[in-house]
Amino acid sequence: MNKVFSWIKANKLTFVLLLIVFYFLYNKFFLYHPSYEMDISPVAPQSAGSDLSQMRKIGGLGRIPVSLNEAPPTTDVANRLVISESYLSLLVSNVTETQKQIIQTAEFLGGYMVNSNLNNPQDAATATVTVRVPSAKLQAALQTFRGLGVKVVSENLSGQDVTDEFVDNEARLAILEKTKAKFEEILDNAINVQDILTVQREIINLQSQIDAVKGQQNYLEKSAQMAKLTIYLSTDELALPYAPSETWRPAVIFKQAVRSLLGSARKLGTLVIWLAVYSIIWLPILLLIYFLKKRSILK
Repeated sequence: MNKVFSWIKANKLTFVLLLIVFYFLYNKFFLYHPSYEMDISPVAPQSAGSDLSQMRKIGGLGRIPVSLNEAPPTTDVANRLVISESYLSLLVSNVTETQKQIIQTAEFLGGYMVNSNLNNPQDAATATVTVRVPSAKLQAALQTFRGLGVKVVSENLSGQDVTDEFVDNEARLAILEKTKAKFEEILDNAINVQDILTVQREIINLQSQIDAVKGQQNYLEKSAQMAKLTIYLSTDELALPYAPSETWRPAVIFKQAVRSLLGSARKLGTLVIWLAVYSIIWLPILLLIYFLKKRSILK
């Protein structure tokens, strides 16, 4: 230990230079980097967005959260509007091929692809595919998608009943249109310029509200007609969102340890490469310091 302190005292400049180099490398490679971590929580990583936040609430167990402040549903409606959303986590043998088959199946059933992305195709590939299919063919789509995987890791189906909102919007729309008709009658009989401008302003405002309500109605109808399915694909079960049935699983821990070891090996290899590249800077400086020290000793 005394030799170390003696060397530091005798080579202060070299020591400071080494500290700067290692500080830079430490900040770049050894601080937390999300690309080297694997999230094995019950839900998929943040790459999923609002869909995954819904899965966090549900916990992957098929329970739909119920608000205590929710108004009771309207009972005198023949055809209810329900917006369906499904989530599937599939362990597959070929992510790219399964991804294509899911999109083709959705199109065959009269639906379409909303979103699709593929990550790390050369290693443990993962993919997320979001499609919409007619609500009447939702069960057929789910059955087909289940058959594409080696194992269904998790499955969740949720529905949002928007019937009451649709009925309320219909009533509001009727009131707005009646009010607009009244203002149009007033406009036809108006003589004063100021009155005409005021009434026209009100009519424009009412028309804007009518268009907004109609747009919302159209959105609710279309969303209820086309169910949304989000399918998570991977060749590695740990990369999928799921709720583990066991709190301690040796196989999972072993895989985590292997991945951590590989990540550390990558970091170390990267560090060596960076040190080698930057040697054109730090090596001449160290050599210069060494020769200057040697020269001073000889004198």
